Formats: sequence, structure tokens, C-alpha cells
Amino acid sequence: MSNQRRGKYKPASMHDGASMSTVMFFKQAKILLEQSGNEDAAFYFEQVEDWLRAGNGLPTSDREVSKVLAL
Repeated sequence: MSNQRRGKYKPASMHDGASMSTVMFFKQAKILLEQSGNEDAAFYFEQVEDWLRAGNGLPTSDREVSKVLAL
């Protein structure tokens, strides 16, 4: 028996709640859009994927969204 108390537990997650499944959604959407000939839309999905992989969360303001999409 030990006198040491239990450590606090916090599950691993990406910043601001953007999980790996969210990143994979944007990646798969990009691939499917490219395959269907929608390169312009695929570009924007890739922009969001890169933004999330850089450790940023999903944008919430108009200014942040335009920054992510490079508009």
C-alpha cells in the first residue's frame, strides 16, 4: 500500500475539441471531391485539414474562417 494519491486523469485530445476523426473527415472529403472532379472544393477541405493538423481548432468567427480558407 502506498501513501501516494492517484493522479488526475485527462483523456488525450486535440486542441479545441478537434478530434482525429474530424481531421480524417476533411481528408476523406478532399480525396472524394478530387475523384469526382471538384478540385476547387477539395482545395478548401485541404485548407481546413492543414489548419487542424497544425493544432488549431475549428474557427468560430467569420474572420477566422476566411483566414483558414485563404479568402
